Amino acid sequence: MSVRGRIDHVSEGQWWFCLKHMRVEPDQGCPNKDRMGPYSSEQEAAGALQRAAERNKAWDEADQDDD
Repeated sequence: MSVRGRIDHVSEGQWWFCLKHMRVEPDQGCPNKDRMGPYSSEQEAAGALQRAAERNKAWDEADQDDD
């Protein structure tokens, strides 16, 4: 595979947030069991933990409303 092929593959949305190393990784990285994603951009992957925290808060608030 050429370098160009690898760059194209990464740009196709293969970005992950590694929970083990707490950093953004391209498709070739840690095992998926240790990562969140895939995301369509490096920036989107970088915001993975913040989005997860926001969703958890919203779900917790919805659960309180149900009580």
